[in-house]
Amino acid sequence: MVPGLILAAGQSSRMGRPKALLTIPPLGVTFVRRLAAALCDGGAEEALVVGRPDDRALQAEVASLPPRARFVANPDADTGQLSSVLAGLRVADRPGVHGVLVIPVDVPLVTADTVAALLAAYRSSVAPIVRATHHGRHGHPVIFARAVFDELRHADPAAGAKSVLRAHEAAIVNVEVEDPGVVTDVDTPEDYARLFGGAV
Repeated sequence: MVPGLILAAGQSSRMGRPKALLTIPPLGVTFVRRLAAALCDGGAEEALVVGRPDDRALQAEVASLPPRARFVANPDADTGQLSSVLAGLRVADRPGVHGVLVIPVDVPLVTADTVAALLAAYRSSVAPIVRATHHGRHGHPVIFARAVFDELRHADPAAGAKSVLRAHEAAIVNVEVEDPGVVTDVDTPEDYARLFGGAV
């Protein structure tokens, strides 16, 4: 089993409003709803949406998603993104779980086919980390095997999961996909306007 973690506990300071609840035209599907569907349709065991404990709007949105998506509170969100990975890991790590697939909510255009390709590559390898790439650029999702869970738990919060990636750089399996969504971050109103043609 490989659950998915959607990291949605950031302050969205550059965007000016929570990114998880931004919508994608023309149907108005929220970022978090689209990602949860991509993860579950692509074969992830479940989609754990990690957010701030007081984010009632996000909790309500996740509650309206299919049963395989659920909200996980991160009380340490202000300490950085690694805290969200660890909050998700605390819920995801149980007997039968062999890895976790991690994706930030500001990479909303990743497809279910990409998730399926990463999971297939992960299951056919013994790699500690499997990562999506597009035209050679590193992107998301990233799958961390159980073998590196403790390294994530003991990583320097300032460096985050990147320190674990660096430690295993030579062993990472990069999966090249024809999905520009893996390297398409939506961090600012300008990013949103460029991609979707409208104001946030």
